[in-house]
Amino acid sequence: MTGSGLLGPVEIRGLAADLGLRPTKALGQNFLHDANTVRRIVRAAHVDQADVVLEIGPGLGSLTLGLLPAAGAVLAIEIDAVLAGALPSTVRRHRPELADRLTVVAADALTVTDLPGPAPTTLVANLPYNVAVPVLLNMLELLPSLRRGLVMVQREVAERLAAPPGSKVYGVPSVKAAWYAAVTLAGPVPRQVFWPVPNVDSALVAFTRREPPTAAGRLATFAVIDAAFAQRRKGLRAALAGWAGSPDAAEDVLRRAGVDPRARGETVEVAAFARIAAAGS
Repeated sequence: MTGSGLLGPVEIRGLAADLGLRPTKALGQNFLHDANTVRRIVRAAHVDQADVVLEIGPGLGSLTLGLLPAAGAVLAIEIDAVLAGALPSTVRRHRPELADRLTVVAADALTVTDLPGPAPTTLVANLPYNVAVPVLLNMLELLPSLRRGLVMVQREVAERLAAPPGSKVYGVPSVKAAWYAAVTLAGPVPRQVFWPVPNVDSALVAFTRREPPTAAGRLATFAVIDAAFAQRRKGLRAALAGWAGSPDAAEDVLRRAGVDPRARGETVEVAAFARIAAAGS
């Protein structure tokens, strides 16, 4: 164990061996084992004692042990029942004085609908890469109490989440995340800080909650977003023809929404998608 009570590579492998755990790609299990990276994440997340931190996929507890001293409480959601069962004892062994700050929920973050205790205020997590975007969007929708967060995801996903309109990688994740929050890149993370070492690069993404557009509701707006990006190479007049009923109907809706029918979805901001949804209702 490192001097600060954080887990290093030896402890991570030892814990996994004790649990008979073999990391699985299906659950996106790449365990963080670098104390400096843990400290960097906690610092960049600006966690303090007033925060109830939500951690998704705590795994063997590396980041959890870094969050507990900084936060008032940590609520960890873990899909792997073995890991969920082992996390409290890991905390008691390494930071017994902080054990009462931790609550573990054995659940799938994509489907969970009810969480115990005080409402989380910030999300800090090494998200499972194969479901990072839907998990993030689900938590933002489920928990309006989340005001900010810092998550680690695959670098390409991070770039998509933070992309502005007009960017080459601006797409569905960019627009849907922007419905809830202002999203920014917060720096790269080297592959070597994980076990096993992933075959993709990682990056941190920060978000700050903001009020969504008021022109239309989320479901209606997201339906427009999905339709607009289903045929990326087409202008909105053609891309939204199925959604609106015909190309002419789509053009009428777009003009009433103040959006150029020739524009492509990758140039349109979330507020304009909401206006399109409202004009088409």
